Amino acid sequence: MKAVYYRRNKTIEMGDGTASAPGPGELRIEVAWCGVCGTDLHVYLGHMDQRVADPQILGHEMAGVIAEVGADVTDWRVGDRVVVRPLDPCGACPACGAGHAHICQNLKFLGVDTFQSSWTVPAHSLHRLPENIGLELGALVEPLAVACHDVRLGEVREGEYTVVIGGGPIGMLIALVAKAAGARVHMSEVNAERLALARELGFDAVNPLEEDLAAHVEEQTGGAGADVVFEVSGSAAGAEAMTQLPRTRGRIVVVGIFAERPPVDLFRFFWRELKLRGARVYEPEDFEKAIAMVSEGRMPLERLITDRRPLADLGAVFADMASGNAGMKTLISVKGDSSG
Repeated sequence: MKAVYYRRNKTIEMGDGTASAPGPGELRIEVAWCGVCGTDLHVYLGHMDQRVADPQILGHEMAGVIAEVGADVTDWRVGDRVVVRPLDPCGACPACGAGHAHICQNLKFLGVDTFQSSWTVPAHSLHRLPENIGLELGALVEPLAVACHDVRLGEVREGEYTVVIGGGPIGMLIALVAKAAGARVHMSEVNAERLALARELGFDAVNPLEEDLAAHVEEQTGGAGADVVFEVSGSAAGAEAMTQLPRTRGRIVVVGIFAERPPVDLFRFFWRELKLRGARVYEPEDFEKAIAMVSEGRMPLERLITDRRPLADLGAVFADMASGNAGMKTLISVKGDSSG
């Protein structure tokens, strides 16, 4: 099989790999499409060298077809079209015992493996794709599941005023899911292209470097403030803004990953009785919700696909992203064609 390997120092190499036969409780998938995400970029930039091997295959936002089924697997057949929820919890820690296996204290993340034509995974990680979802759009189910999880934990309700700080792929998906839940959604984004896309998709959106974000939200809400704020930028400016925007007893959901600990206005939490919640990855119900939304055609996901590239171009894609290209989502055709 063909695979792409990360070799440290921003080096990506195309090479051969060996397909792993599935053991008991496992399946082997022929990967069709895989999305490039921020985690993959962090690996490419060397930010995760202490966690990944050399060489290391990257990728986790995928869709494909089951090619081989291991012993003891009864619910799946060769030819089934699937996506993978790339989490492998231990099942024995306090978090797992409390029903929070997605944030298991010993969690193994399966997601550094799918820029290759074959992937062997545990059967418990699979979700079935309906026939009306092409494999190309299926590769967007995983990031959409992230957004479904975030909006669910934010308890977004119809008619609520919601602010999303950060208009990258996850921020845009959160905005779309919140809008589908009936919320009024405002977006904050500094990149002109992403700002334009947010407006094209029907969102009220401003550049906080050019306009007073807090004043804009107050004007839009009659001085009350936002019901829910999603911090997706992972920036110090986003951490500062998130406490200034909510109404009394408003909610803040932290989605972005902060490279450094930002200062947070705790007085604002006291003064307005705010509620802060973190949101990490997803649970099975979030994947099922994402699949249903794609199947129903409720998400303009095609608008979020910036580019489609063959597997051999992955190194160039990473270099482009590292240079500051602000496209939304690049999909990699792992099979080397555009079928799906």
